[in-house]
Amino acid sequence: MKAQPSIHSNLPAARYYRANDPQWHWLEKRDDSEVTAFLEAANEQQAAWFTPLAPLEEALYQSHLARRELAVTSLKTALDHFTFWSETGAKDDYPCWWRHPNARHEQQECFFDVGARAAEYDFYDMGDIALSPDEQWLAWTEDTQGDERFTLWLKALPNGQPLQLLSDIGAGLCWAEDQTAKTATLLFTRFDDTQRPDSVWRLPLALTEPHAATAPILVLREDDPEFWLGIGKTRSKAWLQLESGSKDTSEIHLVPAHSPATTPICIQTRQAGVEYSIDHRPGSFYRLHNQSGAHFQLDHLPESQLGQPQPKWQTLIGHREDATLEGIDAFSWGLMLAERDHAQAQVRLRRLVLDDQHSCTLDEYLALPEQPCSQLLEDAPHFDSQVLQLREESFIQPPSWFALDLTNGQRTLLKRVPVYGNLLPEQLVSRRLWATSQDGEQVPVSIVMRADLADQPLPTLLYGYGAYGEALDPWFSIARLELLERGAAFAVAHVRGGGERGEPWYLNGKMAHKENSFNDFLAAREALVEQAVSDPQRIVACGASAGGLLVGTCINRAPEAFCAALLDVPFLDVLRTMQNPELPLTTAEYSEWGNPEEVEVAERVSGYSPIDNIKSQAYPALWIEGSWFDTRVSYWEPAKFYAQVSQQQQGSAPILMRTDMSSGHGGASGRFKAWQDTARQDAFILWAMGLAEQPMPS
Repeated sequence: MKAQPSIHSNLPAARYYRANDPQWHWLEKRDDSEVTAFLEAANEQQAAWFTPLAPLEEALYQSHLARRELAVTSLKTALDHFTFWSETGAKDDYPCWWRHPNARHEQQECFFDVGARAAEYDFYDMGDIALSPDEQWLAWTEDTQGDERFTLWLKALPNGQPLQLLSDIGAGLCWAEDQTAKTATLLFTRFDDTQRPDSVWRLPLALTEPHAATAPILVLREDDPEFWLGIGKTRSKAWLQLESGSKDTSEIHLVPAHSPATTPICIQTRQAGVEYSIDHRPGSFYRLHNQSGAHFQLDHLPESQLGQPQPKWQTLIGHREDATLEGIDAFSWGLMLAERDHAQAQVRLRRLVLDDQHSCTLDEYLALPEQPCSQLLEDAPHFDSQVLQLREESFIQPPSWFALDLTNGQRTLLKRVPVYGNLLPEQLVSRRLWATSQDGEQVPVSIVMRADLADQPLPTLLYGYGAYGEALDPWFSIARLELLERGAAFAVAHVRGGGERGEPWYLNGKMAHKENSFNDFLAAREALVEQAVSDPQRIVACGASAGGLLVGTCINRAPEAFCAALLDVPFLDVLRTMQNPELPLTTAEYSEWGNPEEVEVAERVSGYSPIDNIKSQAYPALWIEGSWFDTRVSYWEPAKFYAQVSQQQQGSAPILMRTDMSSGHGGASGRFKAWQDTARQDAFILWAMGLAEQPMPS
């Protein structure tokens, strides 16, 4: 192992400790100069400790750049009038957007330089970008601070002057289909005081005088603090969708896209615990829902029955125990379904060709190139398209895009992300093992490593999330190759609380069942050791956001199980955060963690909330990351955890924290800074694994 840098882990904690506030709640006072002084002192401590590893960070960063294609051109998408694509220069953080008329390929023009806009700010994040129906106007939202409050801009294409229309709105945008030569309508969301998207608004635009836009008009408001509003459009472009949803309940209102001033129609009133999504083909609506079973079923409704008191939905695909229906895309010829196979814990695509009576003339699954693999249907702009665009990737194969011609089954490779360097995808191997959790449940664990090292226990980075039903489907990472080449393995614990094995997998890892997530993660660690995949002395745990809660709890309970842990913008002060409904997101999270105003919930959450369970014990080396402008996980959560663990640390391992003072929950803006941050974290991981000086394989 590389010689440990000088440790000063207790200095900031000792210097800023207040005896009358042992929980460090004073760090929540953003305007207190002592707060920034504390964070800067912790940053200085981290930087001093890290100095000996700085050359490794730079080597990782440069090697990462050498592995990837830096000048990137996206696939081209032909709309009705123009073909659009983006290009990112080799030295650029952000893309330029280009177009040419469909019939005149030589008339290429850059109509939006994102980098030029980002250059004006320390932080820049594009929220959404939307083309008008006639493809002559561009609307976009941008966040220039990191707090996820967006500003709406509009410009005429290709070279119109950008006009700021609104500020302090949500990220998402949607054009109605009512555009004329002089007018059009944009829809957007606004926040309440807790930064919850609680309302949908329409903005009538006079395209001849867009700077003189009329006042926005309220379309729908959601008063329940646990529900968020979002906007979208059916693939047929016939209906606008206003979706109100909590963590476990849905309600969708529809508005004719060509008549956006029409009063919204509720397609199905909310019922606690019932989730649904819809799409549309002329004459019919399609609904995926879990009203009859946790794994969802597919129904259809004649369009003529929309808005009737008792619409007669008819079942197309009933509830099944072996698979969950996850998504639906309607085309003129039928439907594409995303279906999660519970045994394989992965998604596969299914095509249904329907006749006018909704009889299925073809029902087939699209072939998967390997197991496990992620296969996604990319956006198809034309409703009657018989050529689909698929995106496929796995832990060992980089993203690839294929055109699938449904008329003859022919697959054509459109693009594959190239990988350069000493370690290539064909030199990797991926496998899946099953861990037995405390209650006997079998938990899938995915692993990727170098094929030539697969017969020996390896230092391992174990990653987990386990919340909100989010599935960690296979994904390829060029940055990960830096760890693999130096002899590490990468593993993913697909713990309950995620969505890898369907809706019950999620439900059994939330609320009163949250303990399953922690037991699953520790069981995954034990299975990796027992099956000789991982060296038990060199396992690093890693989690971000709600995954930070997972890892934070596990290192409190079993610090000896890991040599180090990386917690990125981690959700650690669960009980106190959930007790404060004035914070952004808190009320919407009640259905995930519970409302601690209930005594039983408060006791349950306090039993695992990482900050409330810090002990005087030997902690592994900790690398904690926070962000000053983070509105999802406030900067003080990692700061308070860092301070208290530093005080309680009984071992010699370093406790380190770095706060990015110019970013939000998503981290740095710009790809190069994000890659540099990854290299810094990887240097710490390699140091903790004892691989900091490991030579490159020949």
